[in-house]
Amino acid sequence: MAIYHKKKGIEDENNNIFWTTMSDLLLGLAIIFMTLFVLAMTGFTQDKVQLQQTQMKAAEEMAEKLKDADIDAEVDKVTGSVKISDLQLFEVGSYTLSPKGKQYLDKFVPIYINSILANEALTENIANILIQGHTDSQSYSGLKTPNDQFSKNMELSLLRANAVEQYMFKTKYDKKYDKQLRKLISVEGRSFAEPILKPDGTEDYAKSRRVELKIRVKGQNISTMFGLNFGNN
Repeated sequence: MAIYHKKKGIEDENNNIFWTTMSDLLLGLAIIFMTLFVLAMTGFTQDKVQLQQTQMKAAEEMAEKLKDADIDAEVDKVTGSVKISDLQLFEVGSYTLSPKGKQYLDKFVPIYINSILANEALTENIANILIQGHTDSQSYSGLKTPNDQFSKNMELSLLRANAVEQYMFKTKYDKKYDKQLRKLISVEGRSFAEPILKPDGTEDYAKSRRVELKIRVKGQNISTMFGLNFGNN
């Protein structure tokens, strides 16, 4: 019996050593992982801040150039998004660029494209340049349901975005950016899904009818920082 108890005591001691060693190993791995995670998050934050500063600088410079050229456009000086009133580009209810609209784009596009694509630090982080068409929610005559109204405005907003995109390539921006522009440009119709509101919360019909140009920046995640790929191409 004494021998049995001795053997059992040795086995218990070995088991305790095993689990203690395993616990220490897991704790060590957890500490290493947390350290890598913190370092990655720090680098991620710094990269995002630096990119945001680059985007803001490009937006501010573009806004100044548009102002100097006496071009009426609303520029978001943080993101670089630009809002252009439909009256600058189209006749009421039309998706064909007016002569005034073509003259406007002849002046606007070279400044916009050259300002954005000349900035290499920004360009290498751009996912796409999106041209969005927007309408107001006022009713078309002869259309009875809200869905019919939405669909009709969706068609108009998309056709307007397409018209701007097509004419953009005819303007006199620096043509060395042609390949990049073709790769980055995309169009979208939003109907009256994103109205501009007045301070009292009601829709501002005039401001809601617009074309927007938006710079979409590539996302960053932890997997890319460790050289991994989880399908986020």
